[in-house]
Amino acid sequence: MFSPTNFLDLDQTEHRIIFDNSVQAWDVLSQIGSYLQFHLKPTIHGRIIGSAFISNNVYIGHDTVIENGATLKGPAWIGNNCQIRSGCYIRENVIVGDSVVLGNSCEFKNCIIFNDAEIPHFSYVGDSVLGYKAHLAAGVIISNFRLDRKEVTIRMDDHLVPTGLWKFGAIIGDHVEIGCNSVVSPGSIIGRNSVIYPTLHFSGVLPADSILKLHQDTHRIYRH
Repeated sequence: MFSPTNFLDLDQTEHRIIFDNSVQAWDVLSQIGSYLQFHLKPTIHGRIIGSAFISNNVYIGHDTVIENGATLKGPAWIGNNCQIRSGCYIRENVIVGDSVVLGNSCEFKNCIIFNDAEIPHFSYVGDSVLGYKAHLAAGVIISNFRLDRKEVTIRMDDHLVPTGLWKFGAIIGDHVEIGCNSVVSPGSIIGRNSVIYPTLHFSGVLPADSILKLHQDTHRIYRH
């Protein structure tokens, strides 16, 4: 039910082989580090504007632009034609596809981001997978660690599915849109083409082609 292909177009990442041993979509998260260890060949093919910190454990693809003030700690693999904007912080074990936008004041750690995804402003993405053309609006936080520090589980109907992970944010399917200042709790699964409206908190499994929003009532004030 949680197979990677149920949420992600694996043709939209150069690194599809990393999913070969993933029965559940989140299994891939524990494999990112070893994949980069064996496959990463640090090189800078892109263009650096101004002064950015780029460690010696980072690959940057052709026509990718790294703006002044970005930090790429690595190990990290950044694809072609990406925009890494000023103030972006890329930590360890990050794989980024082609034509991706990673924006100002955004932090990324142990994650896979598919082609054409956009995370342009003030977001945190930890221990997560973002699908093809997924978009996080300004201020979206993908939380990856439970407050009680217990194993992250998937809330599915009336039962919990164990993941074996203590740090796991979300699987966000292809073409998902998440509105400004929303928070996605650890162990969330969001199906393809779904929309989460701004300022919402979500936890659990959101089926594909869903819209999640709050209903707001407006009342007139009658003054005597």
